Amino acid sequence: MPRKPWDIAFTAEPAEVAALRRITRLHLGVWGLQHLVDEAQLCVSELVSNVITHVGPGTPATLAVSMKNKHLRIEVHDPDTRALPTLRAPDADAEEGRGMALVDAVADRWGVLLCADRKITWCELATRLATADGHVQASSVVRAEALLRHYAAAAQPRHRVGANRLTSTVAEESVIAAITDFLHWFRAHGRDADDMLDRAQMRFEAESASHAGGCEASPSDC
Repeated sequence: MPRKPWDIAFTAEPAEVAALRRITRLHLGVWGLQHLVDEAQLCVSELVSNVITHVGPGTPATLAVSMKNKHLRIEVHDPDTRALPTLRAPDADAEEGRGMALVDAVADRWGVLLCADRKITWCELATRLATADGHVQASSVVRAEALLRHYAAAAQPRHRVGANRLTSTVAEESVIAAITDFLHWFRAHGRDADDMLDRAQMRFEAESASHAGGCEASPSDC
């Protein structure tokens, strides 16, 4: 699964935070990293809020997200090289000063890079991936991939170069072929194919919610 770096320019305003959280959630969904959505959204919120509070509303900034080895890297760029984020323990009743403490609590590591024209505040989250372009080794994913390799091998001549490589295009075609074959199997055995699809969708949504901790996106993220 290729995960190409992406970035988006924004103006540091409180109203932008929800949109940036939503964009982050959508990209992580495409990357197959739904299990990191909560932590990543928290880091985005706090890094952006740090710019708003300590650099100032209206500051032009950039959110950049990429893979660094097996970690998800989140960066926020801003033009002020003097206002450096610091980790401090706020008073229990303090409304400010918790931002980097929260980032420090959920991220594997974080730091600040100073460039000639900007500062980059970054953090990295562990993904549980074996490689940067791999996928989470859940048992359901492993079983599905093993099945898809059989479909791909049956569909491609043995003499073709790379026939044993499960590319994304081959995988998608194999998934469609497998679902179609199962629908035929259900119909051949007198079962309702539509009912099978509905039940599979319900189970998939239930398992996805369970893996994500059972939390739904808040209205501000939608």
